[in-house]
Amino acid sequence: MALGKYARVDNRRSSSSYCSMVSIVIFVALCLVGVWMMTSSSVVPVQNVDAPQENKDEVKEQVSESNGGNTRQFEDNPGDLPEDATKGDINVNSESSSNTEETQEEKLEEKPEERPEENLEEKTEERLEEKPEERLEENPDANEDTKSDDGSNTEGRDGERRTDDEEPNSDGGEAKTDGGDGSEQEDGAGEKKSDSNENENKSENSDETEDGEKVGGQVEEKVEQNEKKESDENSSEKKENDQPQNQSLNEVFPSGAQSEILNESTTQSGAWSTQATESKNEKDFQKSSAQQTSYDWKLCNVTAGHDYIPCLDNWQAIRSLRSTKHYEHRERQCPEEAPTCLVSLPEGYRRPIEWPNSREKIWYHNVPHIKLAQVKGHQNWVKVTGEYLTFPGGGTQFKHGALHYIDFIQDSVPDVAWGKRSRVILDVGCGVASFGGYLFDRNVLAMSFAPKDEHEAQVQFALERGIPAISAVMGTKRLPFPDRVFDIVHCARCRVPWHIEGGKLLLELNRLLRPGGFFVWSATPVYQKLPEDVGIWNEMKELTKAMCWELVSISNDTVDRVGAAVFKKPTSNECYEKRSQSEPPICPESDDPDAAWNVPLQACMHKVPADASERGSQWPEQWPARLEKPPYWLLSSQVGVYGKPAPEDFTADYEHWKRVVTKSYLNGLGINWSNVRNVMDMRSVYGGFAAALKDLNIWVMNVVSIDSPDTLPIIYERGLFGIYHDWCQSFSTYPRSYDLLHADHLFSKIKQRCKLVAVVVEVDRILRPEGKLIVRDNVETINELENMLKSMHWEVRLTYSKDNEGLLCVQKSMWRPNESETIKYAIA
Repeated sequence: MALGKYARVDNRRSSSSYCSMVSIVIFVALCLVGVWMMTSSSVVPVQNVDAPQENKDEVKEQVSESNGGNTRQFEDNPGDLPEDATKGDINVNSESSSNTEETQEEKLEEKPEERPEENLEEKTEERLEEKPEERLEENPDANEDTKSDDGSNTEGRDGERRTDDEEPNSDGGEAKTDGGDGSEQEDGAGEKKSDSNENENKSENSDETEDGEKVGGQVEEKVEQNEKKESDENSSEKKENDQPQNQSLNEVFPSGAQSEILNESTTQSGAWSTQATESKNEKDFQKSSAQQTSYDWKLCNVTAGHDYIPCLDNWQAIRSLRSTKHYEHRERQCPEEAPTCLVSLPEGYRRPIEWPNSREKIWYHNVPHIKLAQVKGHQNWVKVTGEYLTFPGGGTQFKHGALHYIDFIQDSVPDVAWGKRSRVILDVGCGVASFGGYLFDRNVLAMSFAPKDEHEAQVQFALERGIPAISAVMGTKRLPFPDRVFDIVHCARCRVPWHIEGGKLLLELNRLLRPGGFFVWSATPVYQKLPEDVGIWNEMKELTKAMCWELVSISNDTVDRVGAAVFKKPTSNECYEKRSQSEPPICPESDDPDAAWNVPLQACMHKVPADASERGSQWPEQWPARLEKPPYWLLSSQVGVYGKPAPEDFTADYEHWKRVVTKSYLNGLGINWSNVRNVMDMRSVYGGFAAALKDLNIWVMNVVSIDSPDTLPIIYERGLFGIYHDWCQSFSTYPRSYDLLHADHLFSKIKQRCKLVAVVVEVDRILRPEGKLIVRDNVETINELENMLKSMHWEVRLTYSKDNEGLLCVQKSMWRPNESETIKYAIA
């Protein structure tokens, strides 16, 4: 129809010039279209359609024929970038597509006249509704100016975003934005020219894509060569020419996530930390780094010398006690601030003898004490034999050896069933712990304890022999164990006055003993007829009857000429309810029997659990089945430490430690496990680490920190043992007690409450020279520990880190500092 209009105007002209006039009109029309395209190229939204190269060449040929080959006005179009500029964009894109992403803030800065009229008001309102924080979160590169000089990149992105929303806007959509000249081209010959102009427009607009690409000429080849280098998000640009390229914010968020980001009403940090946090962390790190660089280690100048136990040798606190009637001076009296000096080594100290030979003899110079040999030598406790200390019998009650005595108890009460029904026992007043040492032959673990008293170093002898033991006393406080966890409690001449003060001490054993468990009492009141012994026995009979304990057996051993009485704790509350007198009284329901850290003793009894699903209502599985099977009282409705249902949590923890021990600890750390006997898990959860080591000739002291979930009953239920402890204080053991210490994410947690250097000093105190420390923790804590231990001349055997988690294995050396520091409160 355009030709028809011009034909009516040209009727007055000569027909001979008709053809030339048509050419001129076509040329003028094309020029107008070119001017329109040049002025509107920064306004028209770029359509993501790649124009075929042949269409572009065809249009240029037609224009050249009509204009005598002058194509400058088309080649000068802002959309047809110079080759070097286009190459630069391509190179930038190949490095990182994120550098070309436009921020929401940049979109807000665009002027309205530079946008298409269509949907302008709606789009502006949407952007104004977004908060600055949300825009920044959506485009982390907001501070980078990614627009080209003519603003084409900005418009290209804006056009693409609108293209997704305005799919029906096709070829004719571009003409709408100019409203005028384009409407004259309708059909006939003008239709062909419209198609050509459309191809030209598409070709030129498609030269500049979202990533600044050109599709035509040499640049197209370079884009094809760089296709494999581009990210997966940019791969959508390589679709067929008739499909739009989706290369907008979809690179970062899917369309659904875009709408969620736009609708957010609260600000979150997301993946970016605040400047305040970053600065604080850096200052804290610099401060901690400064502390790590220099350590001035000194020896502890104390009365106890190389046997120093800070919480048991606090003479300043002991002297200030009002009374020592209940052995208060043997209880823990920890200093307000833990020491940071190192304990000295005995002269001539050497690597301990390996198990099981250590059960029979130890190096004298490792525990250079002969007083006990002089006092108890005739009872076969311990003797000095050359450079060794030997243990021919083991105790007052079993002069002819502990194994005979162990079998004597089994014969007296077959239900004891060592190593099956009875797996974990408590040995009170253990002496040198020979009873517990030989129970290993019956698959029994004995938690032995005795006070640090005039029986010099008896617990230290036990530990040097490779037998579990701690320094403790039955005084005014509960023992650091949960209630209802020991299968048997044993006392052989343990010198504890069970019958006095309403039986307060015996009632503490009642708290610790499982319902149905046995109390084995081997003492002179059982088998001697002296007036004092008879009186004590009568009082014990009355007390145990009032406690509803059943006297199962009284037996005499003709070999050792001793006797033993065996009592059994009730399994129900029936006897308690039928008592004529309520002495000892039942503890109030508000009294928590599991509370055991610095809790005063009470002269009362706790009821036996009545609910079948409650811990203590049933006897555990026999050993070794109880080791791997979750306890019956762990319910799926309970949430475990790691967030799973409790039974699943238990199983997953065990499987985890089996993998770690098998694949890493046993073979990957260079540890000779034949030299390892005494092991401590400094932060145990379910006892999985100890359970994974069950096939080795070792024992593991599982320590549950007082500020951690109370999982110690679970550890006992599976046939292992452990203790509550606060690592801001010293452990109740002698120096050089353990061959290996294991700490899983302990130090990073404990240093939030107390000084890390003091905890490391305690580690140095209880670990033997040439002993190993295995630490699993975050990288920052691992680095801090490594620097500290290196300053103590420890050998780093292995260090490894990944994803901010680290593993450290170090070996303690024989090194001790030359200078000393006097600890005034530890001077007697």
